Formats: sequence, C-alpha cells, structure tokens
Amino acid sequence: MKGRLETEELIRLIEAGDVETVVTVFPDMYGRLMGKRITGHFFVSDVLDGGIHCCDYLLACDMEMDPVPGYAFTSWEKGYGDFVARPDPSSFRMAAWLEKTALVLCDLFDEKDGEPVSIAPRQVLKRQVARAAEAGYVSKAGSELEFFVLRDSFEEAERKNFDNLETFGWYVEDYHTLHGLREEPLVGAIRNAMDASAIPVEFSKGEWGPGQHEINLRYAETLEMADRHCIYKQAAKEVGILQGLAVTFMAKMNEQLAGNSLHIHSSLWDSRTGGAAFAGEDATLPGTDVACSQLMCWYLGGLLEHARESTLFFAPNVNSYKRYVAGSFAPTAVAWSYDNRTTGFRVVGHGKSVRVECRIPGGDANPYLAMAALLAAGLDGIERRIDPPPAFVGDAYGAAELPAVPGTLEEALDEFRASEFIHKTFGEEVVGHYAHFAEVELDKFRRTVTSWERRRFLERG
Repeated sequence: MKGRLETEELIRLIEAGDVETVVTVFPDMYGRLMGKRITGHFFVSDVLDGGIHCCDYLLACDMEMDPVPGYAFTSWEKGYGDFVARPDPSSFRMAAWLEKTALVLCDLFDEKDGEPVSIAPRQVLKRQVARAAEAGYVSKAGSELEFFVLRDSFEEAERKNFDNLETFGWYVEDYHTLHGLREEPLVGAIRNAMDASAIPVEFSKGEWGPGQHEINLRYAETLEMADRHCIYKQAAKEVGILQGLAVTFMAKMNEQLAGNSLHIHSSLWDSRTGGAAFAGEDATLPGTDVACSQLMCWYLGGLLEHARESTLFFAPNVNSYKRYVAGSFAPTAVAWSYDNRTTGFRVVGHGKSVRVECRIPGGDANPYLAMAALLAAGLDGIERRIDPPPAFVGDAYGAAELPAVPGTLEEALDEFRASEFIHKTFGEEVVGHYAHFAEVELDKFRRTVTSWERRRFLERG
C-alpha cells in the first residue's frame, strides 16, 4: 500500500536522509495523538525496540492538560510517573503532508511490570478485537467523519474569543461540486496527503452545512480503521494550519448549523474463509426483504440492546449532546431501519457488502472507544442471540414510542455506570476511569460562565 512502511524500509529511508523525523504517538482519552517528534537516527538506535517514556498524567488530564484529581490510575499522590509507549511496526507510514516525516502509533505499557495499560483507548479496542478473533471473526469498520472549514485560523478564532467565526462557505453545499471547488485547495490536499500516507481515500463531498465537508476513508480492520481515523483527523487540522485555515470536528460548533457526525460502519468476516459473515440467505432482517445471515440479526440486536448504555463512548462531552436535534440528520431515537437516515442505526448494502451504520457518534468521539463499544455490543448480541425488533419505517424524529438517545452527558453517564453489560465487558478499571473522565467534563462546564449567559443576563438579568 502506498505510504506504508516496513521496518527495514523505514530504517533505509532514515539512513538515506529521506526521513528525518518520526512522529511517535498514541491516542489519549479524547482521541488526540500525543507523543514526541523524534530525530530519525535516534528513533532507530533507541526508540524502535525500546519505546519512549511519557508521563502517565496524559491519560488522567483534561483538554487543557490540567492534572485532574480523582483518577485511580495516577495522581499527585502516586507521583505521576511514566509509562512506556512502544511503536507498533504495523502502523509505520509516511506522514506525506509533512516534509521528510514518518509516523508510528504506539501501545502503552506499565513501566514496572510491563503489562499493557488497560485504560489506554487503543488497548480498550484491542481487547474487543481479540474477543472477536477468539470467536472466529475479523471485525472491520469504516468511519465517515465530518468537519467544518473556517476562514479564520485557530489564532484568529482565539482573538475573537471563538465568536462570530466565518465558515468558508455561506450556503449548504451538500453534494455541491461547484461550491466545493472553493475548498478544494484544502480538501484536495487532505485527500492526497492521506492517500499517500497509507490511508486510502474513497471520496470527499460537501456536507449539510456551509463550509462543511466529509472525506470518506476506505474501510479496514477495526484497529487499523481507528488508527487511520485519528491520523486523518490530526492531519486535516495540520494541513489547514499550513494554509492559514481552521478545520474543526466539534460536534456542534453553532446551534444554527448542522453538527459534525461520525458515522461508523461495522461488519464481521469469517477468519477462516475470509467471507463476509453478515452475508447469507438463512435469515431476513425483520420487517424487510433484505437477506442476511442469522448472525447479522443477532449482531444488530446487540447494538440496539446496548446503545443507550454505550453512548458515553459515542458522545463524550457536554457539547456532544447539542447535536441531537430533530430534523438535523443526527439521530434522536434508538431504532434501526434499512436506508433511513432518521434512525440511530441504518443498515445498508446487499450481499457481502451488507453492514450496519451507527449514526449516534459525533465528530468529537474517540474512535477507539466508540468502535470498542459497537464491537462489544454486537458480540454480546451474537453470544446471547438477541433478536432485533422489526425495522422502523417512517420519520423516527416524530416517533415518541421509540427509546431516545441520551439527551445529556449526565444521562449517558448514569446509563454507563448502571450497566451490567458495560461493567462485565470493559472491567471496573476502565469503567471507573471513563466515568471519572465524564465527571470532570461535567464539573468543568458547570463552573464555567459562557458568552451566551453574559449576552442574555448581563443587562437584562
């Protein structure tokens, strides 16, 4: 694959001076890539086999890098020590949007006992991928991630107190190829950079907002897809920065505009034959004439059964829930349908391409956690043979009888904590860690006075 590097090839490029820097990173709780830029020759001599040491507070801090009390994993009392980030050679690739630069994803290990750090997002997903493998399946996923392009740079947005930001477009450009020409110097550069960095791109298109776009990456095995997603998200911002623009994946940037969605397509494949495990003629999706395997029906049943309690991993912060607005193409109901964009789960495709699209996550979701939640729910559906209800037909926004997507972070946190499935699947350490993560986000927001409050109450309150 173009842009993919084997270990020997990376060493050769470094020795020849064609790669000078290796960006060595791992995803944090927000899905941001943290780590170090390492000089090529030092990467080969000291990092390739031994890894790098990073402060463990990186998995126990908030968006502002504030060391937050209350985590069992690490604290001031424990001294905020190091963990070891070891390169995963299967993730070596060129970072084609940067000059003479390669990139590698790392897994995290405890410095004392050498065990994987269980609460690290990549490890959370790897455990569910391993569960699927033990059951004889290869899990695959595709992510459709939306973003807004702003004429303001991030620095200009800061100076404007993040108010009155100017989107690159001024009308909804969903599928518009004419208006898309204006953003093509940026969007095209992102597409080409990803394609040259072993992140194959299918297409880009205008979305349902002014200056809003989507770049669809080629589906892959689930862990690889999560890696691609995080690299693409950072690369898009970096390409924008280099062009003096800002790219944002914020779930709801403006209450008057569409939100940024993350639609995750998922499927299982037989690890022995390589065949699509959802394809088949032994079952029909309830309420439709779409043929599939019985296994797919149970997988879909698990997704629906556990959607509400998994939402914390789909919508991880206060802003996430402002995206769930009727008539906005963001779902408000936990239901499924065939090719209906008003429900939380949309089945698409036929034959070996049949799959489930989850429309609940927003652009701010950590893909490792979101994909782990989906895979775990689907596997539970198969293990317990959970049948889905008949497909919903019509406008789910107006169907009051359907269970609702949690409307606030508080509600999602309560569902997460109360779930026997979540505790059993992810373990007490992971559940406690990410419950506290949500508590911190809520506490930070509750103590913050917003510009909306000042505008509303400063004079008239």
